[in-house]
Amino acid sequence: MSEMKCNFIAGEWLASSNAIENRNPSDLYDVIGLFAQADKTQLETALDAARQAQRIWAATGLEARQTVLTNIGNELMERSTELGTLLSREEGKPLAEGTGEIHRAGQFFTYYAAEVLRQIGDTADSVRAGIEIDIRREPVGTVAIISPWNFPTATAVWKIAPALAFGNAVVWKPANLVPASAVALAEIIARQDLPNGLFNLVMGAGSTIGQHLIENPAIDAISFTGSVEVGKQIAVSAIGNLTKIQLEMGSKNALVVMEDGDLDIAVAAALGGAFGGTGQKCTASSRLIVHSAVHNEFVEKLSMGAAAMVVGHALKHGTQIGPVVSQNQLDENMAYMDLARAEGGEVLCGGERVSRDTEGYYMTPAVVAGTSNDWRVNREEMFAPIACVIRVDSYEEALHLVNDTHFGLTSGIITRDLARATHFRRNAKTGCVMVNLPTAGTDYHVPFGGRGSSSYGPREQGGYAVEFFTAVKTAYINAGTPS
Repeated sequence: MSEMKCNFIAGEWLASSNAIENRNPSDLYDVIGLFAQADKTQLETALDAARQAQRIWAATGLEARQTVLTNIGNELMERSTELGTLLSREEGKPLAEGTGEIHRAGQFFTYYAAEVLRQIGDTADSVRAGIEIDIRREPVGTVAIISPWNFPTATAVWKIAPALAFGNAVVWKPANLVPASAVALAEIIARQDLPNGLFNLVMGAGSTIGQHLIENPAIDAISFTGSVEVGKQIAVSAIGNLTKIQLEMGSKNALVVMEDGDLDIAVAAALGGAFGGTGQKCTASSRLIVHSAVHNEFVEKLSMGAAAMVVGHALKHGTQIGPVVSQNQLDENMAYMDLARAEGGEVLCGGERVSRDTEGYYMTPAVVAGTSNDWRVNREEMFAPIACVIRVDSYEEALHLVNDTHFGLTSGIITRDLARATHFRRNAKTGCVMVNLPTAGTDYHVPFGGRGSSSYGPREQGGYAVEFFTAVKTAYINAGTPS
């Protein structure tokens, strides 16, 4: 039996009486390890230590804090192949994507290492004579970070890095489907020169340890990425303590293909946006809104491209689509395929469970044509390699359908018309807009987030992260008159 991997609490690696087994979705006979599940007493220990450590860290010199973040980022980038292999083995995304995720996580840390030195406030003259005003930002305090399984390292890091950069303590609960990547990151952070308790890893189920975490009055802020349903539950639980919250939730992103667009670009953008990461991305293109003038040609090329994609073991050379993450996710995907047929969709390719050399959760990417925007498959987030095509007759109709959703994370348009692209950028009701690009794929130095049910609270990433991880203080100074 594998050795139990522990939680990191108050500067120590602690075992527990309960553990979960973690298996490779590409090969169900491959046991990655056993991972301890934190209990409520351990969580309280972490929170007590975090509040004490945060005061020390907030008073630590900027260059010392910068060095810590730089060291973490550099190690992640240097070990991207090793840790990316672990990530892909655990989560199921192809190795190139896993390696890229680790490297990007390192870039997040080095970016926020630089942000440590950019913490510059403002000054102002008062409306009252002889009084000056100093405006600066201070750490919000102890931050609970709850991260998802689909980007087990990157999403966690784009929360952890700014939290530490701006002087906060962190209590991190990762998704239970991906504990190995969490422990690997925690080991890197634990080796740094940090006050004991500044960073804590508490693994466990959301319904137990996660609920205790978000309800605890010792938490000053909660940053969460996950489903709308869980996000709403967190909001309800947090409001009792008036805890600051940042919620990144679901999506139902649309890519519009106009009659004047480059079809090769459109097909490439749709294939990458809809099926990259096995469709398990909050930025995935699950709705493809296509002008009738190019609909048939686009659908034919898209279906051929999707059918040609290689589905296989995440670590096998040439794999383009790995397994879905779990049996539950695969069952949900198959149920959505049944629903698409029941609602009247024409399955042009894929959507089937397939076998490979190793037993895993494999399915082929699906293209479903003839769908309507009011169908459930076009209203609900599927988190699956399933793309639904909607035919339209005009740009105005396409834009209306893009916005006809309660989500609003990303959207995109394929067009050669600059005026149309500009109008779309200004009128698509999404937090991110792509022109002649896939809806998936964002940069780390600019804000990320959506509208509607996709996001709640301040933006993540880039300089905008300071809004969530700090509190503004305005000081008034009467220095008197010189003697």
